[in-house]
Amino acid sequence: MESSNRERYPQRRERVSFGQARATLKGPSNGPGSAPRKSRRRPTVSPAPPRGHLITFEGIEGSGKSTQLAALADHLTARGCNVLVTREPGGTRLGEGIRRMLLDPQHRDMHPKTELLLYLASRAQHFEEIIEPALAGGRLILCDRFWDATFAYQGQGRNLDLKPLKSFQAFVTGKVTPDLTLLLDVEVRRGLERIQQRADADRLERERAAFYERVRAGYMKIAASEPDRVVLIDANQDFEQVAQEIRKTVDVFLEKHVVQRHHRA
Repeated sequence: MESSNRERYPQRRERVSFGQARATLKGPSNGPGSAPRKSRRRPTVSPAPPRGHLITFEGIEGSGKSTQLAALADHLTARGCNVLVTREPGGTRLGEGIRRMLLDPQHRDMHPKTELLLYLASRAQHFEEIIEPALAGGRLILCDRFWDATFAYQGQGRNLDLKPLKSFQAFVTGKVTPDLTLLLDVEVRRGLERIQQRADADRLERERAAFYERVRAGYMKIAASEPDRVVLIDANQDFEQVAQEIRKTVDVFLEKHVVQRHHRA
């Protein structure tokens, strides 16, 4: 009878307190003789690099801006700057194709609106593919032409309405504007004399003096309205004088921004 009761009613197990059960679930503590727990380290996230700077070169044909841009790039690279050289129209595979179309002398009958939209198409691709990533990566960009050229050439030179251009600007590049613009100003007569020496003059280089006078006047308006950003460089001087003035201007600009960035850090 006793054995049958044991089978039907097994012995009661020892009671376990709530605290004991919790300790059992959590595992051994880090008391004396216990194995040390492995600390979970949070992955370190490297800070994003400071945003870069955009320096643009502007001027009419024959101002020497492209040659001066290359000289400045060599100077800044020697100083240890992370320089990116680019241009408009162009700068990307798609943009370079548009550039060839825009500058082809066979397209002398291109309508000003068509010209404008092609420039904007090139800039949209250039901005998304090259400029914005480079700025986010902290690089120093030297760009041969940007928005100022559109306002001067298509706005003033082609007599297109400037109001839609400002809307296009917001659509294509948002609030991004050059940090510094070097406007190489040259007399139209002298600029044309320089480009006439080229055997393969493109479509724009074959424009008449009256067109370049309007473009130059457009650039002067921009310089007058934004003196803090646009620095006027006398490009009628010889090459070395212009290069020296550009180097001095950019060196001062970079030193100023390094100090400002240091104070913000």
